[in-house]
Amino acid sequence: MKQDFLYKYIAGLMAVNIIAASLASCSTASSTSSTEVAANTTAAVSTMDKTDDAEATVTTLNTADGGKLSADELFTERDLTQTADLSEATNYTVSDSKTITITKAGVYHISGSASDATIVVNASSDDKVQIVLDGVNITNTDFPCIYVKQADKVFVTLVGENTLSVTGSFTTDGDTNTDGVIFSKDDLVLNGTGSLTVNSTDNGIVCKDDIKVTGGNYTITASSKAFEANDSIRVADGTFTLEAGADGLHAENDDDDTLGYIYIGGGSFTIQAGDDGIHANSLVQIDGGSFTISAAECIEGTYIQINDGTFALSSWDDAINAAKKSSAYTTPTVEINGGDITITMSAGDTDGIDSNGDIIVNGGTINITGNSSFDYDGSAQYNGGTIIVNGEQLSAIPNQMMGGGMGGRGQMGGMNGFEGRGRRG
Repeated sequence: MKQDFLYKYIAGLMAVNIIAASLASCSTASSTSSTEVAANTTAAVSTMDKTDDAEATVTTLNTADGGKLSADELFTERDLTQTADLSEATNYTVSDSKTITITKAGVYHISGSASDATIVVNASSDDKVQIVLDGVNITNTDFPCIYVKQADKVFVTLVGENTLSVTGSFTTDGDTNTDGVIFSKDDLVLNGTGSLTVNSTDNGIVCKDDIKVTGGNYTITASSKAFEANDSIRVADGTFTLEAGADGLHAENDDDDTLGYIYIGGGSFTIQAGDDGIHANSLVQIDGGSFTISAAECIEGTYIQINDGTFALSSWDDAINAAKKSSAYTTPTVEINGGDITITMSAGDTDGIDSNGDIIVNGGTINITGNSSFDYDGSAQYNGGTIIVNGEQLSAIPNQMMGGGMGGRGQMGGMNGFEGRGRRG
């Protein structure tokens, strides 16, 4: 049955890769900017030529090892390069109430402090632009500090300490609702060896395509979401301290619900969120990393697959929740193949791991403290690993709900609920 979900997911991703097209905008950058500095130079991409950065496409899932996404298909070599070649870069210093407009592919080195200043990228749809933030401090009243109108892909590479802030209500750019301190209509890659602090009255970093993070140190305080993307959020590495009124990481595509996925292969995450710590409408796949999350729901998606990592999850709703949000999957599923997961639940109607469909545990260690450890509407498979609930090691996956766990034994398990299917021999 699992292959059915995967084939549907594959079909959705292939369709998107075939029909993906660039977005364009002809609107002005900001009403607060009085001068535009046009970057019409022929700055060379140097050793990072376009031909060396053919975009990896996720057209297949590796069904041979359980339907996992492959990191090799999610990141290019240039995505993973943490330093920029500045030998032929164009240099700019930000100034109060002025806009730097980048219109061609190249490497752009930005420094300085300013208020009501914006870096705008409005290049060709096949241009790759690399913005190197080197000690940049921008505070705007009502408009993004970095605004990508059009490009093939924009790299934001961090050097030293950088701070970007928006302190008031965001204004629109024509029909575009700019609601992030960094706002991009096309693919966005964040990397580097430096740090970025983002303060926002709405969202922190927004991308209407794919966000990739492969390095850097990020401290984001946002009234709404810290990271928001339409198609995907892909993390290879980085250090993240996120405080969000809504979600820490949020991926959702309103036009194609088979998209909106999150892949995390590593990194260190400390997330405090008013709603979800990590939210993807389709797939959440975690292959590694360190996670300390305090949220209403710590991890939410239609299909959640945890293969490795260390987790300290504190929740006042459901710590891990699989709910039907994507047509890519027939059945919401939580699949745990590895990792060290510690869950602490608040009192009340809360569940450590909740699935509106199935739960599969093949490995790892799950340690849950709370009134309800597991809640599932479909079936439960316990094939390996260790499950501890309120200090007691279990031999089966319990189910809080009466009648849950198709094929389960239905045996009362005290605070642990009703037992489901036991470990296979």
